[in-house]
Amino acid sequence: MKVLIAGGTGQIGRLLISRMLEEGHTVWVLSRNPQKANLPHGVRVVGWDGRSPVGWQNVLEQVDAVINLTGENLGAARWSAQRKALLRSSRLEPAKAITDAIAASTHRPTLLLQSSAVGFYGISPNQEVDENSPAGSDYLSQLVVDWENASQPIEELGVRRVIVRQGIVLDDREGALPRMLLPFRLFAGGPVGSGKQWISWISRKDIAGAIFFLLNSSTANGVYNLTSPQPLTNADFGKTIAKVLRRPYWMPVPAFVLRILFGEMAIVVLEGQRALPRRLIESGFRFQYADLKSALVELFSH
Repeated sequence: MKVLIAGGTGQIGRLLISRMLEEGHTVWVLSRNPQKANLPHGVRVVGWDGRSPVGWQNVLEQVDAVINLTGENLGAARWSAQRKALLRSSRLEPAKAITDAIAASTHRPTLLLQSSAVGFYGISPNQEVDENSPAGSDYLSQLVVDWENASQPIEELGVRRVIVRQGIVLDDREGALPRMLLPFRLFAGGPVGSGKQWISWISRKDIAGAIFFLLNSSTANGVYNLTSPQPLTNADFGKTIAKVLRRPYWMPVPAFVLRILFGEMAIVVLEGQRALPRRLIESGFRFQYADLKSALVELFSH
C-alpha cells in the first residue's frame, strides 16, 4: 500500500510509520519543516504549508490512502484567544487543503482516514458513549465537530472516509502520560479534582494496530472510537499507576488549583468521557492491551 500521512511527525504518526515500514508499505509524510522531520529511513518527506496543495499535489496522484493526523496539542498551553485560534486553524486548514487536493486529483485515493477525538462527546459524568452518541455542546466538542466536518466533502467525490476518535494514547515518552506519571515518580501521586472523571485511553501499540487494521479493511467507513474497552475513572487510573510503579497514592490535586494554573484548558483533565470502541470491536479488531495494568507493564518493560 502507498500512503500519504499529514501530521506524521507527531506521536501517533511515528507509531504508525514504524508499523507500516515493518509491513513493507510505501510512506510519504507531509511536513512544514522537512529538514527537521527526523523520520525513519525509507520515509519520503514532502514539504507543505498546511493550507494548500501546492508542492505535493503530484504525490497525492500516486497513493492509495491519505491519513490526516494534524492538529496542535490541546493540553500544551492555556487556551487564550490566540491559542484557540491556533487549535482551530491547525485542524481545519489542513483538512480543507487535503480535501481540495483530492478534489483536484485525476487519480484519487480510495480512502481518507481523518483523526479526531473523543472530546466530540462533551462532558459525560458517568454515562457510556459510543459512535452513535451525539456531540456535546462545550467548546472542545464544537471544535471537534468542525474538525470532522472540514473533510466531509470528500465523501461526495466517492472517496471513503474513516474518522478515528482517539482517547489518551499511552506513551511514556510524549503525550499526556509522562505528565500524569511525574507526581507518582516523585511519590506524590493522587486523585486529580474529584477523581470521578472518566479517562478513555488506548495503548500505543493498539492505536497503531487499530489504524492499520482500518486501513486494510475494505469495508471500514464512518466513525470509530479508538479507545480501550475498559475506560477508568481518574482515581482508578491513578491507583493502577501507583500499583505498577510501586508508589503511594495519597496526595490529591484540587480542581481549583488546576483552574488557576491552566484556566479553561483545565477541562481536559477535570472532565472526561466514558467512551467505548463498539464499532471497532464489532469489526473484528482485537486489543493487545485492553486493561491499563498490562498496557503500563508493557510500556515500562522497555
